[in-house]
Amino acid sequence: MNDDALVAALIEIERHVGHGGWDQPARLFALVPTAELIAAEPTLAGQLERPGGLPEGALSSIEQEGFHSGDDLLDALARITWPATVHGCALAVERLFVPPHVENDIPDDPDAATSFVAAHPERRDVRVVVGVTREGDGYGLARLKSDPDDLLAAGDLVPGLGAALTHTLTP
Repeated sequence: MNDDALVAALIEIERHVGHGGWDQPARLFALVPTAELIAAEPTLAGQLERPGGLPEGALSSIEQEGFHSGDDLLDALARITWPATVHGCALAVERLFVPPHVENDIPDDPDAATSFVAAHPERRDVRVVVGVTREGDGYGLARLKSDPDDLLAAGDLVPGLGAALTHTLTP
């Protein structure tokens, strides 16, 4: 597995989630080597193989339909463990944020903070897709609702979320 395979899987997830528009709940995905998935389910070969063959280490994402994060995403992730057949995982989540010059005005109370950010005229909607592997690779993508043609990317885009996902892969 390599970083390119992880990034490619995250881009595919972001496109998939993006087709559903905005205002979606958090969505969780298992990442499995595509070659292993095809070996286990040969009927998927036609859907997963690419002209010229699979890239080395290609990953396929499998959405976890039963995932419901509720009010506390990190708490929901803390209760998840993956079997050894899952080589990584990814999460797509939308959040609101405000520019740094507004952060000192955010109330300490969580409910008041949520209301404050949601009502602030400078708030921005962002969708992030963060993925990690058992080998310790991690990457993140972000798309602003106000700038849908740009996809931001970095290895440590949302480090706290990456750490929470890594914990789900720890036996």
